[in-house]
Amino acid sequence: MLDLLSSWDTSLLLAINGLHNNFFDSFMYLYSGRFIWVPMYAALLWAMYRSFGWKKAMIIAVGVALVIFLADSSCAKLLRPIFERLRPSNLANPLSEFVHIVNGHRGGAYGFPSCHAANTFALAVLMSLILPRRRFVLALFGWALLTCYSRSYLGVHYPGDLLFGAAVGSVAAVICYWLIRFAAFSGKSTRPSISTDANRGIDLFLYTAAATVAFIIVLSIYAVA
Repeated sequence: MLDLLSSWDTSLLLAINGLHNNFFDSFMYLYSGRFIWVPMYAALLWAMYRSFGWKKAMIIAVGVALVIFLADSSCAKLLRPIFERLRPSNLANPLSEFVHIVNGHRGGAYGFPSCHAANTFALAVLMSLILPRRRFVLALFGWALLTCYSRSYLGVHYPGDLLFGAAVGSVAAVICYWLIRFAAFSGKSTRPSISTDANRGIDLFLYTAAATVAFIIVLSIYAVA
């Protein structure tokens, strides 16, 4: 059974990784970066402030830092040394000769589970539980899913790495959500009343996320021009 699952995992990776061109090589490489999303993270904090005020927003920010720490550490420090599953891009993996590599990026030695998947899903799930507005939730999960796709596209993670990483991040998010709920909201619902301030905060987040994607597209077009 494990051999069958591994075979499916490898086949899906090669299918995703094989659908490449110069534009998407650049797009996925930039999209997968951490620092390019800093403006979106700042807009996310602003959305929390507009929805809940500074005091609760700061507690939420601490909760976000905690959930990222839990998700990232669980994958990188606890689970990877246990499973020691080589990345498909790792030169020690015989599969690596069939994997398309972008900009020489191969990542570290082990990839199971994926820290990118854990971290993005931790943030998406936590924020969706705190502020369950449809367009906000859709944007967060769209961002997290495309981040995961980019990791297989770049050849640095099997889809199974991403699925398990997303599960780790989701569990961490649920734990931190309840901590935030009791610390900032006295155990009550975190859903804010519909207000102009909350909607403006969400709008700024959505515009910032869209602007970041547009910026990545422009850079990618320039790179292949």
